[in-house]
This record gives sequence, structure tokens and C-alpha cells, in this order.
Amino acid sequence: MSINIHPAIAAIDPYVPGRLAEDVEREFGIVPATKLASNENALGPSPSALATMQNMKDSLNRYPDGTGNALRKALAQQYKVEIGQVILGNGSDELISLLVKVSISPGDDAITATPSFSIYDKAVRAGLGNIISLPLTNYAYDLSAMHKAITPRTKVLFICNPNNPTGTIVNTKQLCSLLHKIPKHILVVLDEAYAEYVTDPNYPDSITLQTKGHSLIVLRTFSKIYGLAGLRIGYAIAPLNLADAMNKVRMPFNTNTLAQNAALAALNDIDHINASNDNNQRGKLLLYKTFDELSLPFIPSEANFIYFDTKKNGKTVFEALLRFGVIVRHIDGSMLRVTIGLPEENEKFILALRTIIQNPSPVHTNGVR
Repeated sequence: MSINIHPAIAAIDPYVPGRLAEDVEREFGIVPATKLASNENALGPSPSALATMQNMKDSLNRYPDGTGNALRKALAQQYKVEIGQVILGNGSDELISLLVKVSISPGDDAITATPSFSIYDKAVRAGLGNIISLPLTNYAYDLSAMHKAITPRTKVLFICNPNNPTGTIVNTKQLCSLLHKIPKHILVVLDEAYAEYVTDPNYPDSITLQTKGHSLIVLRTFSKIYGLAGLRIGYAIAPLNLADAMNKVRMPFNTNTLAQNAALAALNDIDHINASNDNNQRGKLLLYKTFDELSLPFIPSEANFIYFDTKKNGKTVFEALLRFGVIVRHIDGSMLRVTIGLPEENEKFILALRTIIQNPSPVHTNGVR
């Protein structure tokens, strides 16, 4: 049977996630493989979240709270917004799709940057809109260029802050300048998946900016610093009318019982958040030092990953690292992105990278255990 697929949908390439550790273990016979490809929290889930999930097993025959009221209430209190402004999603990905559904009509434009999070492109094109991807300037979003690219068809601006894969940020001055220049009907989407890792004091207080009347939606997730990537739960803080519209097209029970309750527990686990940031800072400094020693250019990061230049064929280096049981992410050309891991994971990556970079023809064996 031949099914007609809309040409715009047929043209979309599926998202390709990072390699699974078990696949690399099976292919190369290396146990354990070290996954530093998907920006997951190396410390794992919040202990409070794990304890909460243990207590939920007797309620899993019941549907979850379709509104996620307890978690939304806690988030509203934390950010000092109305509970109606908070909407939960099956990860940030679902929230991106929901906001595209309610803000983009066929033929409308959305503007973002490249390289950045690829789901913006996929979601807009799936909604039959047009995506305009501008090159980064100095590995960061160029908000002046985004402003200049606005046309009467522009409806949404996507800004990943910190940006994935470069780890750079848009600061308060840059964001405020953009918000005061653009037409009020244009929605600015601030994707702040890695916000909890940021140490730069010039990082924008996006929620405050939203309360000042700007057309702004803020996306956050429990997948990164909270260590709940496998539960798929994120949230948005939006103007009331936008949140209401997104709820109209949101599928019922889109976030599950375990995810809601684990996220609520993780939100208040300050010890886990502090430990995660401490591990991230220590690992970041170690990897910076290594890249300097190997004369490999890198971009200072405000997230839990580092974007660096291998000065070689990036795909070849990526594949060589796999043979050492180390999984990173090949972005483009000579560039790789590595997630900051536990100390022993960082050391394994460093030893493998040194071998590959310093030896023009490294032996492709199960070299680093």
C-alpha cells in the first residue's frame, strides 16, 4: 500500500540520538562504555527523586494528574508566577511542538541559529512553517542579525541559552536590546535547558523580563541538572493566553506519575544540585587544561558540555574514540561536543583523546578500559 506523505514531512530527517553505551559495548567488546554524548547528569538522578519513585509503585495502575497540579504549583511558587502560566511537557521537545502548533501557520517564518538545537527546525517544518537558520557569530547567537532577519511573515524567534552545542550565552543587555526592538506580536522562545549550570552573572533573569510584558516563553527541563532524562519531563513558563492555547492542543496525561513526583522531589534537592554543579566545574577546568595541553581550540562553556576543535576530521576522531569505549557527539567538520562526566569518565576520555591526537595512526583496539 502506498501512503501519500506530505512533502514537507517527507523532507524532514529523523532526529538521531547519541549512541547507546550498550550498543558500543556490544560492537567493540568494551565494558563499560562511557557515554559523554547527550549532556546527561553524570551524578545520576536526585536521591530524593529516587526515594519518591520507590513509594509510587502502588499507584501506577491509576492515570496521572492530567494537569500536574502539585508540580506546577511548586514551580509557580519558585518563580513567583501564576500557576496558569506553567505548563508541563514530555520533555522540552513536546513543549516546542505545542508552541509551534499554536503560533505558526503554514507559510509563517521562525528564526533561529545554527548550529543549535535541531528540534526547532523539525518542529517548525512539521507545522508547515519555514525555518530561517542564521550562522552563529563567535559561536554565539547574533541577536542583531536575528532582528535584521525579521519580516512580516516572522512569528517566532528561538534562542537556545546556553546554546547547544557551543555552551555560549546571550546576556541580559543583548536580550533586552532585542526585546525592545522587535514587534510585540513576535514570540521569543528562550530555551534554558542548561540554565542551572550557568555561572555568568550577566545571564538574563528571563522570568522577570516576561512579567514586564514581553512576548516571551521560557523552557526548562528536569533532564539535565536534575538527572531525570529518562522520565521525560520539562516545563514552560508562558503568558497566560499562550499557556491556555498550548493546553488546548496538549494530549491528556502527557506527563506520567513517576515523572511528576520525581520532578517535584528533585526541585527541592539543593544538595544534589550543588553537587552536580561542583562536579561540573571541576570537570570543566580539567578538560579546559587538557585541550590547552593538546593545543585544541575550545569554547568556554556555561553548560555541562564543551565544544572543541579536533583540528582533524571530526568524524574520524569520533569513531576512534568509540574504539576506546568513549562516546561523544560529532557536530560538524572538525568539531566535537563532549559532556562533562564523573572524574573517572573524564580521565578515560582524556587518555583516549591524547592517544588519538598525539598518534597519527592510533591502534584501534579496546585500548582504554
